[in-house]
Amino acid sequence: MTATTTHVFLSHGLESGPGSTKIQAMKEAVEAFPGVVAVAVDHRSSKDPATRLEQMRDAIEKAGAVPERTILAGSSMGGWVCAQTSAGQRVLGCFLLAPALALPRYPQSNPIIQADHTQIIHGWDDDVVPVMPVIELAEHQKLPILMVPDGHRLENSLERVVSEFRQFLVRAGL
Repeated sequence: MTATTTHVFLSHGLESGPGSTKIQAMKEAVEAFPGVVAVAVDHRSSKDPATRLEQMRDAIEKAGAVPERTILAGSSMGGWVCAQTSAGQRVLGCFLLAPALALPRYPQSNPIIQADHTQIIHGWDDDVVPVMPVIELAEHQKLPILMVPDGHRLENSLERVVSEFRQFLVRAGL
C-alpha cells in the first residue's frame, strides 16, 4: 500500500462478528470509495477489551496503514477499541456507534479521542451502554454526537447509520 491509501478498520461489538449486518453494511459503504481499503477486524477470539485493543493495533500494523490516512469505525466494544486506539495515536477519523464507555470491566472509559474527524451515534434507549457517559465525553471533548430513538444495537437505525457513515467518509476527504 502507498502512503496515499486510506484504510478503514471496522471493529465489531462483544457478541457480534466481522460478518454482522452493521459491519458489513459499513464495509460496503467504504468499498464504494476508490483507493480505500476496508478491513473488518475479527475480534471473536477474545472478549477481553485489552486483547481486542491489541488486535486492532496489530491489524493496523499488518496493513501498513499510516495514521493520517486511517479511519476507525466501531460499535459497542468495537467503539471502545476505536476510541482507545485513537487516544494512543492521532488518526484521520473515528466513527463510534454506542461506544462501550463507563462499563465495569473496561479500562480507561474516558479516552481523549485524537482524530481529525469524529462522529458518535448512540441510541436513547440503549440498555447496555449508559447514555450519559457518552454524552458527557462528547460534551467535554466537543465531539459531534447524534442521538437516535433506538436501542444498543441501533438495528432500527441501520439505514441512518450507513448514511451518516458515508457523509462522514466524504467529510474526511475520501
